[in-house]
Amino acid sequence: MPLRVNTNIPSVNAQRIGRINNRRLGNLLEKLSSGFRINRAADDASGLSVSEGFRAKISGLRQGARNTEHAINLVQTAEGALNETSAMLIRMRELAVQSASSTVNDGNRESIHAEFVQLSNEIDRIASVTSYNNSTLLAGGFGNTVDSATSTALASPTTGVINVQLSSAAVGNYVFLDTSNTDNQITLGNGVVTQTIDIGTGLDVDGTGGVVATGSSIVANFDRLGVALTLSGQKAAEGVNPATDGYRDGELNGLTLVINQGAGGIFQVGSDDGAVHRLEANIQDMRTSGASLSLTGQSLASLSGAQQAITALDVAIGNVSQARGDLGALQNRLSFSLRNAENSIENNQASESSIRDADVAETVTDFTQAQVMVQASVAVLSQANVLPQNALSLLQ
Repeated sequence: MPLRVNTNIPSVNAQRIGRINNRRLGNLLEKLSSGFRINRAADDASGLSVSEGFRAKISGLRQGARNTEHAINLVQTAEGALNETSAMLIRMRELAVQSASSTVNDGNRESIHAEFVQLSNEIDRIASVTSYNNSTLLAGGFGNTVDSATSTALASPTTGVINVQLSSAAVGNYVFLDTSNTDNQITLGNGVVTQTIDIGTGLDVDGTGGVVATGSSIVANFDRLGVALTLSGQKAAEGVNPATDGYRDGELNGLTLVINQGAGGIFQVGSDDGAVHRLEANIQDMRTSGASLSLTGQSLASLSGAQQAITALDVAIGNVSQARGDLGALQNRLSFSLRNAENSIENNQASESSIRDADVAETVTDFTQAQVMVQASVAVLSQANVLPQNALSLLQ
């Protein structure tokens, strides 16, 4: 066999095999330290693609499960308030029965009616303040939405209106009155209720009036109407707000917000788009002036009025009980939906794990083998490096 000094082919071969073994050892170390069989697409391209799909699905399922838990809390909030409403209606019926008897006189009935009025007002107050995450639940506006296509206050980039938040806002057309550029006031009305607010504390003053500072925003809260506007300043060069030159006092005058009737609250309980991944909850107006209770004008101050009130209260109590039953049924449905989501999360997680996670026992075995191979490569390289010395014997 040839003996060469300049090029030691066995040594080159041992180095090449050694590099392969070292790379394999490093790859196994990475798997053991990360716990993943797939750390990059090169480890398993198809497996990475499948596992990323599982991860997206699992993430959506987890958020859907959280949404379901929040929906259950929302339903419990509404049903708890209706429990108190029901209790007050029962007391009001008791007062009506008392006032409907000739054993009490008109003076007594005035006192009875006074309590009746107080309880009616408390029903309205509870309906107006019962909310979840700033969404009023029992005042008839739950699920209403702003029509962005026809609302001129949103269509123009010069108004600075970048967001509208509703809480029990009634359906209808809302018109802004913002005539002056120096009074720092905005008026909004829907033909029934009108409210004027002063936003001067949130505006800077330049040569032509108040303006929202560049890069910032303020909230104009029309709490009586259930509408809150976010007014932005001029968009900065690197800003993320929608294109706008910012709000300046007087720019909303004559513009409108159109609020449409919603189907009720929509709960995204699934992980994907589509109606089958959502549940709807419709909560009626539970104020005394609403269609469910219809107690406006009822009086216990007279014998005939008290007698009529008994029937009206019976209907109201029945409607509240029906609403509570519907909410209870929805809550049970949400509970089953949550259990199904949790089961899906578990099974999808198991599938994703089988693809992406490292089998520690198998990986440790491979790692031990790779260590031995690296050590063997080093030993063989050492022997290969002394082979050229055999050529010296021919020179002696």
